[in-house]
Amino acid sequence: MTRKPFLAITALAFLALAAPALATNGYFSLGYGTQYKGMAGAGQATHLSTLASATNPATIAFVKGYDIGLELFNPNREYSVSGNPSGYPGTFPLAPGTYESDSSLFFMPSMAAAWHLNDRVHFGVALYGNGGMNTDYPNPVFGQSPTGVNLMQAFLAPSVAYEVADHQSIGVSAIGAWQSFEAKGLGAFSMFSSAPTKLTNNGADTALGYGARIGYHGKFGEYFGVGASYQTKITMGEFDDYAGLFAEQGGFDVPANWSVGISIMPDKRWIIAADVQQIFYSDVASIGNPMLPNLMQAPLGADGGAGFGWEDVTVVKVGVQYQASDAWTLRAGYAHCNQPIPESEVLFNILAPGVIENHATIGASRLLSPKSALHFALIRGFSSSVEGANPLEAPGQQQIKLTMDQWEFELGFSFGF
Repeated sequence: MTRKPFLAITALAFLALAAPALATNGYFSLGYGTQYKGMAGAGQATHLSTLASATNPATIAFVKGYDIGLELFNPNREYSVSGNPSGYPGTFPLAPGTYESDSSLFFMPSMAAAWHLNDRVHFGVALYGNGGMNTDYPNPVFGQSPTGVNLMQAFLAPSVAYEVADHQSIGVSAIGAWQSFEAKGLGAFSMFSSAPTKLTNNGADTALGYGARIGYHGKFGEYFGVGASYQTKITMGEFDDYAGLFAEQGGFDVPANWSVGISIMPDKRWIIAADVQQIFYSDVASIGNPMLPNLMQAPLGADGGAGFGWEDVTVVKVGVQYQASDAWTLRAGYAHCNQPIPESEVLFNILAPGVIENHATIGASRLLSPKSALHFALIRGFSSSVEGANPLEAPGQQQIKLTMDQWEFELGFSFGF
């Protein structure tokens, strides 16, 4: 690796660690890499950039060079409460009204590189972030202000791919993970916590973790390709400062997930790609445990403590790429994700309203020279809502509605390919 790419990688690494994570498919990103985001993240059976290794490590057998991206997020999050407090002893009412989260602009960088070590063996490395959870309400949601959470995640994934035959490869990534979490304004839940001093307002706590992804990519003839990958659960260290909030004494692992995809190339100008992804949120106790009855049966922070109640999701992604000229490539896509937050879990998820279900994307690339190109992608996360009863109020007394929409814009630069 030359000095300049190394310096760029180092700088982006520090930037990524400072980037807050935001909600898309639950809290997973729609895709990784500007070219893939322009196609709604459909990338299991395509190899458009070196950031393909974040989606399917087998694809780095067919790419080389360097990719850098910088994304601007604009999430709009709010919750509404209808119905006045009952005033009954032992209830947990919320103030009626509609309240918006502050902090609506964020930057998230990404980068990757890949090298062909010989005709069969290929090596790459990618640095990227997930989606996630971020809210910052100026009002006292649960009686204290400000109220919110901030989750930051970054992943460093070196990958090796081996071509078992022409246009057929397998690959594996070792994933190193870093995450940071902070919660504010949750003191009203101290009566439910196993460790009230480790529940809220303890600043940012960090944790490291590890996991792996394995993938396959193959092309059959000139017109058809397939791809598949599986990522293990990423085992994270506990958030010790929030051991009285998250189940399993501050546990917050990254869920396992798998993806399969196909690509169809009717001619050299067109690529039509489709992926199906499954994310196993329910397998992580702090994410998947329901609020009730857990809150009444085990304290927050215990193995069976209440969580966000997220369900597993299936994401369907479809993308199209068209080579309009020697210099210009155009892209578009659409993705649908089933709702991870059931109606029964709206109270806790005021903090993490990852309710977006549908995304539409467009993108383009402009070749600047035979060895460099500029890319952009625009993503619209359409407004979606979930409404349910306040589970800690008298039956039928209050309704809570979570709403979110999002814009994303990313610029990318490729060189040395």
